[in-house]
Amino acid sequence: MMKNAKTLVILSPGFPKDELDSTCLPAQQSFILALKNNFPSLKIIVLSFQYPFVKREYNWHGIEVIAFAGHDRSGFQRVKTWISVWKEMRRRKKNNSIIGLFSFWCTECALVGKYFAKRNNLNHYIWILGQDAKVDNHYIRWINPRSEELVAMSDFLAKEFLNNYSVKPKFVIPNGIDPALYANTILTRDIDILGAGSLIGLKQYEIFIEVVGALAKENPSINTMICGDGPEQKNLQALINRLGLEKNVVLAGKKSHPELLELMQRCRIFLHPSSYEGFSSVCLEALYAGARVISFFKPMAAWINHWMIVHDKKEMAEKITEILDDPEIDYRPVLPYPMKDSAKAVMKLFNYNDAATS
Repeated sequence: MMKNAKTLVILSPGFPKDELDSTCLPAQQSFILALKNNFPSLKIIVLSFQYPFVKREYNWHGIEVIAFAGHDRSGFQRVKTWISVWKEMRRRKKNNSIIGLFSFWCTECALVGKYFAKRNNLNHYIWILGQDAKVDNHYIRWINPRSEELVAMSDFLAKEFLNNYSVKPKFVIPNGIDPALYANTILTRDIDILGAGSLIGLKQYEIFIEVVGALAKENPSINTMICGDGPEQKNLQALINRLGLEKNVVLAGKKSHPELLELMQRCRIFLHPSSYEGFSSVCLEALYAGARVISFFKPMAAWINHWMIVHDKKEMAEKITEILDDPEIDYRPVLPYPMKDSAKAVMKLFNYNDAATS
């Protein structure tokens, strides 16, 4: 790549340690690869604050990554990481034609990015991706973001941020997926219900298990699986045992991203009982895998085909029964938001138009 190539600097709290690290921020991986594929003349530099835990520079799919190994430390140690990032950006600015900075989440990356951009007269945008829109984000007072520098990943997040901080993000650029990641093989749909995500309280997988328990009374052979790990794993397994669902609910552990996509292509329903989501990647992935999605949250104002929104466990169980009992159900893929469109929308903010023709 030419030395004077236009350069976008991406600031992220974490990034994959190598090309095999498929479970670290898969949506952000897909977005950056979409940038690379659709803007081949663009130079991309990723600055990763906390993870990987080894400080180094490395190449990831032809993209330069600098890991600062902050280890999520607090206090002065965290500030030292910010200072290291600042110094690196200053060094990069001397040797690159930087068109701007793009920060993942409105937290520490946005804090450092905003003030560096302001000091150096650079464009800076902040992608609000999830829990950073919630009311307890203590970084907001220090960032003091303006409407025109905020990009929400969903209509829900834009509304949530406005309600909590009285600032309306000017832009909404949705999450997306890359269809090329899916196997072309037609798989048997032998999993009735699949769930996937971190096993934490926010995700409410106890509701998943309780709903399966209610369904199993009428359908004792119902076959379900939850992929992921986390602090709630023991509690969830105890609930499975208490309800006698050992043959109906499998806690399958953490899966690689390709493994998870294959499981989605085998499931009939993807159930996502989370109490809060910005715009869940796994739901979009499940839609393109052909599954029906059921959740409590509605990320976009526009209706998304094959995605059902419910309000309680009773309605959730009714929708599941309706789908499982329908022999004519349509399992064709649904692609509401390709990631390449998200990448193009972001680069439009930076007035960068050298897109690939594909």
